Amino acid sequence: MRLDVVTIFPEYLEPLNVSLVGKARARGQLDVHVHDLRQWTYDRHNTVDDTPYGGGPGMVMKTEPWGDALDSVLADGYESGAGTPTLIVPTPSGRPFTQELAVQLSERPWLIFTPARYEGIDRRVIDEYATRMPVHEVSIGDYVLAGGEAAVLVVTEAVARLLPGVLGNAESHRDDSFAPGAMASLLEGPVYTKPPVWRGRDIPEVLLSGHHGKIARWRRDEALRRTTRNRPDLIERCEPKAFDKKDREMLSILGWEPDPEGEPYGRFWRRAEGVEE
Repeated sequence: MRLDVVTIFPEYLEPLNVSLVGKARARGQLDVHVHDLRQWTYDRHNTVDDTPYGGGPGMVMKTEPWGDALDSVLADGYESGAGTPTLIVPTPSGRPFTQELAVQLSERPWLIFTPARYEGIDRRVIDEYATRMPVHEVSIGDYVLAGGEAAVLVVTEAVARLLPGVLGNAESHRDDSFAPGAMASLLEGPVYTKPPVWRGRDIPEVLLSGHHGKIARWRRDEALRRTTRNRPDLIERCEPKAFDKKDREMLSILGWEPDPEGEPYGRFWRRAEGVEE
């Protein structure tokens, strides 16, 4: 996979040289290029922003530097045979970045990131390149940062760990929170390692039983327990067919029941009346 990042703060992307992403780069699994947007400015002040049309506070990133930068990045990528590009625009006004989207992006050969500063990039830039390639405007949370570089790091790490050979154990992400399949709408439960007793605290006895079926059921129940406690909105949106008989028994114990009147509103489960949270 090829990754290109265009930014006015290239040094912000130094973490791409460490941990799993850095190792993937060293092994040639990731071909990362970080570009300084100011290379495509032509005045002595290297200006990348201007006042917004219509007035208001803040500044807007200009079309010319971004257009020239992206044209140059695309030309280089096409020449090197990078494949079909996908543009990733980090913005708090984008769609939520999810594990599902991370999986989709991990299957693309070439990602280009445009982390903005100030009030964002002139909209015409995004509209222009949407005619040339798929564009994903993504948000990593309901908050606003000073710039999009941190979001680039988040998306890159989430995507890179899904590439074949990046994780030491290819099965490591199978039971992750939000992993496609049985965990798609659940949070992963608690995990434990040696020693078996620490400061008077034991690990759950079932984990020492060697009974794989009981261990799997315990982990599933703990995932349900944690999700109902920390992210009840995920449970509400799960269709009944997402849970088997044992899941439903645990949900009942946890105070949840199917909501026959909620389906038109995208809600399928509700807290049972009279059950304390």
